[in-house]
Formats: sequence, C-alpha cells, structure tokens
Amino acid sequence: MEKRFLSPQETIITTISNGVKKTQLSFKQTIFLGFLAGVYIGFGAYGSITVMQTMKNIDVGLMKFMGAMVFPVGLMLVIICGAELFTGNNLLVMALLENEISFSSMLRNWVLVYFSNFLGSVFLAYCLSKSGLIKDSVLNLTLSIAQNKISPPIIEMIIRGILCNILVVLAVIMATASLDIVSKIFSCWFPIMLFVLCGYEHSVANMFFLPLAKFIGSNISWAQIFFKNLFPVTLGNLIGGAIIIPFIYVYSYMQLHKKKDVQMGIKG
Repeated sequence: MEKRFLSPQETIITTISNGVKKTQLSFKQTIFLGFLAGVYIGFGAYGSITVMQTMKNIDVGLMKFMGAMVFPVGLMLVIICGAELFTGNNLLVMALLENEISFSSMLRNWVLVYFSNFLGSVFLAYCLSKSGLIKDSVLNLTLSIAQNKISPPIIEMIIRGILCNILVVLAVIMATASLDIVSKIFSCWFPIMLFVLCGYEHSVANMFFLPLAKFIGSNISWAQIFFKNLFPVTLGNLIGGAIIIPFIYVYSYMQLHKKKDVQMGIKG
C-alpha cells in the first residue's frame, strides 16, 4: 500500500534534515526566499482583511471566522511553493539539539530570514497603500486591527506570541508529514485558522498589518510597532516555536529512541 503520511518520528527526522538544508542556503537565496515569505504572509493577511470587512455588519464571530479561513493561504504558499519563514524556521532548533547544525548557522538563518521577512511584508504593505484598493471599510478595519495590536500589555503580547507559534510550527510539522499537496493544504489550514480565530499574535503577519496601517494614515510610530508589538511577539514566537515544541518532540521521538537503541545494544 502506498504511504500517505510520515510517522511522528519520521516527520521529526525529516524536519531535522530540512533544517540542515536551510542553513546551507546562500546569503542571496536566504534573503530572496525570506522576502517572498513576507510577501506571501501579507497576501493572506490582506485577503483576511478584505473578507472580514464584508462581514463586519453581520456578525462579529462570523467575521473573525471568515478572516481566519483566508489567512492560511500565506503559509500554504510558503510551504508548497518554497520560501523561508522565520516562525517556521524556529524548528531549526531540532537540528541543533541533534548536533546537525551549529548555533551560529541557526542564528545566521534566523537573522537573515527575519530581516527579509520584514522587507517583503513592508514592500507589499507599501504597494497596497498606493494601489487605491484600501478605502472605506477596508481602511477603517485595517486601522482598527493595528490599534488593537499595540494596545495590550507587553506580557499579553508575549503569551499570544507563544500560543501562536506553537500552532504555526505544528502546522509546518503536519505539512512535513504530508506526502501530497492536498494534505499539505489541510495541514496548513486548520492550525493557522485556529490561531487567527483565537486572536494569537504572529510576528511576520504583524510586519504587514502594522506598516500597512501606518502607510494609510495611522498615527502609530515605528517605535510603537517594534517595542509594543514586534519585539514582544517575536519573543513569544521563539518560546513557543523554538523551545516548547522542538525540545518536547526531539526528546520524545529522538532521545528516548536513542536510549532504547542503546539498551537493546547492551542486551544484544
């Protein structure tokens, strides 16, 4: 029978292998693919705004759900078309824990990808601000979203970032386990839809939402964008996606199996 998906252990092994390949990308490859990922996430984010503004006078819950349904297109493009996304690349920690990559190579990837994700997100935000598409209810909703993203206390933003990236890296893991495109689409859709619906915070998505609002007339400053949102959300994303999930899964599916193999070798 043809295999339809990888087992959890096979998925973690493949994720580790993919992590090694990511650190071997050249400077230009990393920057270009990171730029594209920022654009792709922005595509999903803007689509989400467009859908939500059509539902806001009907029902708030339905508005959020419709927006959450569209947003995952961004990660689908990243996973299936190939791009470098900072939050997904937090899983490089798995390769680090298995001594397959160095800390410096992981950090290099993170810094370049984060920077290029920001460039791609801001580029798309600026293009849309000059496109004539953002007006009336779309404009008002964009401004409202941005204001809501800089208003909560820092600790709340960190927690929302943690919860968000737990779901994002799980979506990446599920997509890695999937062996066909349809399965990868559903793997991306459900976890990402859930984090948007719940109101969690994604650093790369916010690199689009907040500059877009600024470009179309919001009075928020770049200092507020970075210090009230991006930095605390990024910290939360790192805790969720680079610490909680990688450490638990590597220990559960790699370290414990190694111990078992050693014990079997001793008995043999």
